[in-house]
Amino acid sequence: MAQLIRSKLRNYRSSAQKIRELVSLLKGKSVEKALDNLLYNERKGAHMLKKLVESCIANAENNLGLDVDELIVSNVVVDEGATLKRFRARAKGRGTRILKRTCHVMVELMNTEDQ
Repeated sequence: MAQLIRSKLRNYRSSAQKIRELVSLLKGKSVEKALDNLLYNERKGAHMLKKLVESCIANAENNLGLDVDELIVSNVVVDEGATLKRFRARAKGRGTRILKRTCHVMVELMNTEDQ
């Protein structure tokens, strides 16, 4: 039976759409390759995803005693979080809504030895 290791990040201040663009750098890759891809990516969310994968690796090592070299990123889920609504003053006494979006991210690692 495959053992899944999960880490979650909630209410990250970026839209889910922007983070989903980075998910293809992770899915199905070994954790070393995934971390390298994120390290040299200049997108804002890449640093956060890198820290989340590192947290998941630490969970696997410390809580379950798994070998890091045998871990792959099996799944990454990015969901929309709460949206903060703000208003900006516009011409002729009107106001426009500004949406400050957040997202929830979950990373799952799987041990390749179990397959």
